[in-house]
Amino acid sequence: MKFIEIHLESFLLSLGFSSFIAHYLRLSILFILLIFLAWILFLLTKRLVIPMFYKLFKKTSFKWDDILAERDALRNLSHLTPAIVIKMGLPLLFNDFPAYLSAINKLTDAYLIVAGTLVLTAVLTSIEILAANSRAFREKPVASYFQLLRIVIYIVSFILVLSVLLGKTPVYFLSVFGAMSAVLLLIFKDTILGLVSSLQMSSNDTVRVGDWIEMPKFNADGDVIAINLNTVKVRNWDKTVTTIPTYYFTSDSFKNWRGMQESGGRRIKRSINIDVKSIKFVDQEAKERYKNSYYLKEYMEARQKIIEDFNKENKLDDSIVVDARRMTNLGTFRHYVESYLKKHRGINQNMTVMVRQLPMDGKGIPIEIYCFTSTIAWIEYEDIQSDIFDHLLAVASFFELEVFQEVSGSDIRNLK
Repeated sequence: MKFIEIHLESFLLSLGFSSFIAHYLRLSILFILLIFLAWILFLLTKRLVIPMFYKLFKKTSFKWDDILAERDALRNLSHLTPAIVIKMGLPLLFNDFPAYLSAINKLTDAYLIVAGTLVLTAVLTSIEILAANSRAFREKPVASYFQLLRIVIYIVSFILVLSVLLGKTPVYFLSVFGAMSAVLLLIFKDTILGLVSSLQMSSNDTVRVGDWIEMPKFNADGDVIAINLNTVKVRNWDKTVTTIPTYYFTSDSFKNWRGMQESGGRRIKRSINIDVKSIKFVDQEAKERYKNSYYLKEYMEARQKIIEDFNKENKLDDSIVVDARRMTNLGTFRHYVESYLKKHRGINQNMTVMVRQLPMDGKGIPIEIYCFTSTIAWIEYEDIQSDIFDHLLAVASFFELEVFQEVSGSDIRNLK
């Protein structure tokens, strides 16, 4: 290198330049040539060397290198090439200019730190994708952890760049940040809360990607599609996306439907309101009619025997309505519904099947159907639920019961 400098400076002197101008002109020419060489090597690395590695990665059986290739994680390595070339060439060029050498070395070191940070974060992104697709981490908030790592890397890189440019040790800047801890806590409040919430969500397994959740406070009702350090994204059933701060999942209440999905059955809890005026005792004619029902035959025989034995034991006259024990059309209807549900293919018989009478209100006597379908698919669930209530509303008249309904305009017209 010294040989090139001497001959170049001699050539410039022979052109008539003064010694002072020739000295600086020689430095400028060699520095431009060094920059040009670094730029050529940058293009060669970016367009030839890195693509060659990507082709090799595609041919291997490993998945991690394919993700590196798809995400162009190694492309940032091309930025290191010119920085290394300039770092090696500067001491040779600026041997006679120590003042300039120190400043340019600082800029080069800062550039190396920034380029290294870009490479490291790109590799982290590929590792994040690989972890998110693995079975072990598929239901964990992987994005939150990697976002935290990137923040730490950016902070460390920023401190190192300042340390290089200002000539201070990293400990000095850490002490400055310590004094600014209150300001930093205010700036990174959401990030800190999000980190703590993500760790709690992960350890307690309260929310996973793919869970169906409801959070009325944010009008969220749908599937969780992403859990990040600061936000949780929910795709609602109307295809809109709601973004919720992560820390609300530990400070506020929400409903997670994962238990229903894992159980294999979805709950039906709906009532039919019966008009009180239509409730009455079952006469002999109605008994004979009910005995012909597939769902009531066994119940009618067993119930009739229990009632007869009770009346006989207590010497109660069956002809006196208010004394003897008798069946009612409402009780018979309730047992019919229970038997109907227990024989329904769409109802999960391994879970609770119950028909109960709720307290009477201004809209009649509610007969509540409480059971679980044998499927969790939304459309199938709605079909099963609708078919059951279509049938029950239609057969209510068989028991001479009237379903309560608010007075409508047609009722008033018919009354007139």
